This record gives sequence, structure tokens and C-alpha cells, in this order.
Amino acid sequence: MLTTRFVTGAPNWIDLGTPDLAGAIAFYTGLFGWEFLAGRPETGGYGKFTLDGRTVGGAREVTEEHAKPSWSVYFRSPDADATAQAVERAGGSVPFAPRDVPDFGRTAGLKDRSGALFGVRQPKGNPGLGAVGVAGSLCWVELYTPDVPAAAAFYGAVFGWETGLTPFPGGGGSYTVIRTRAGGQEAGFGGLVPLDAVATCAVAGPHWLPYFEVDDCDAAVADVERLGGKPTLEPLEMEGVGTFADVADPDGAEFALIKSAPTPGD
Repeated sequence: MLTTRFVTGAPNWIDLGTPDLAGAIAFYTGLFGWEFLAGRPETGGYGKFTLDGRTVGGAREVTEEHAKPSWSVYFRSPDADATAQAVERAGGSVPFAPRDVPDFGRTAGLKDRSGALFGVRQPKGNPGLGAVGVAGSLCWVELYTPDVPAAAAFYGAVFGWETGLTPFPGGGGSYTVIRTRAGGQEAGFGGLVPLDAVATCAVAGPHWLPYFEVDDCDAAVADVERLGGKPTLEPLEMEGVGTFADVADPDGAEFALIKSAPTPGD
């Protein structure tokens, strides 16, 4: 599970690239109750979303020529430069070389072997997200990939991730859980999913998808539509997992919503 006790290889940041920052602020504050804090001038307009005073992500305005609207997932590294080199050795690429970002740390934009974009974040004073796993915050991440074993090998070489198979309720296959090294089942923070498992995800190509916890998935999807977004996968309920749905904001940035099932003992 995700916690704010970030270890190497754990998701420690997410941010949104959007062509309409003002519109995105209106959408996400309306959906999750977030507030937006604009960054200093030297950050180039990069700001942070907060929930009850705790940071839940970042946002920046991008041109459609520069990048399509999307959420990016970052993973913790003690050395962003070394991780970028490890990505290249493992067969990936480094489209955005490591650089220092004020109030953020040292970061790089990377691609795995399939072309899925992700980030690496080396904290400098700011460890990362201030809230995870509560309503309105990141709670899970998934990689949609054409080759699950190859992805597991790539990220294992880069971050030391371990994987495990969890059977789907009622049979019919299994789900590949990813977790930080030597953390056991408690360290699981996401999954690897075949690209063709969800039609809308296949259209998007290889990519990382962030999940946000909500109090009521059906109500949250209705709010997405009310605010100008749209569902791309209608709410589904899975035993032991919860109720989840895939959605897109008004500019097309995709993410998922989930009302997680109670854990044993809750």
C-alpha cells in the first residue's frame, strides 16, 4: 500500500500537464475539493494541488505541440542521474535529462522499453506527496504495457521492484502486483496490466495511470461529467478490491477513481 514513508522505487509525486491550467484547476477543485498554490516565478508557472493543507500533486500548463494532456507518475530515487543511466542500460530512454527544479528536487523524464513515460524524483528538502490513500489523493498506480514480463524485468533492473500474482476473484486469471524491494505484500503500490485488457487504455498506448481514492465511485463519476469530463470505463465492482472507474478531464487527461474495499480488520 502507498504511504508517505517513501522508499526507493515508490511513487512519491504526480503532476498534471494541461493546455488550460485555469480550467484544470476549476475541474479538480470541484471534483476533489483541492486548492491550488501557484509556484514562484522561477518555477515557470508550476504549482501544487493541496487537500486540507497537504500536497496531493502538481500541475503545469503545456502546449498541445509539446505534450498531450496527461498525468505523470514519479518514483523516488536517491540519485536521479544514476537512475537515468540505469534506464538506458535497461533499454529505455531519457527524453528529459535530470535537472534541478526549485521546491521540488532533482527530476528526470524517462521512458521504458515500450515507450511509457514516467518520472523520477530525487527529493531535496521536500520528500514528496503529503497525503496518499485518503479520499482525494493518490492510492494506486498501474502500467498498461504490451509485455508484462518485459516491463517487470525493466523496472526490476531500474528500481529493484518485485512482483507477485494475485488471482482474480472467481478465477479467470491473475493480476501482477508491483512492490518495492523486500517489503513483502504490504509494500504493493500498483500493478502491471496487459495493454489490451481495457480497450480505451489500448488506444492510448503504453502509459501509467494514477488512481485517486474517493468516498463514492458512482457519485465521483457523475461529478466528472457534471464538471465537463467523461468516463472512459464505467464503474465496476470487484470483490476484495472495490468499485473503480476510468475517466478523463475536460482536456483529455486520463486517471482512475476507486472506492477501495475495506481491508480486513477495518
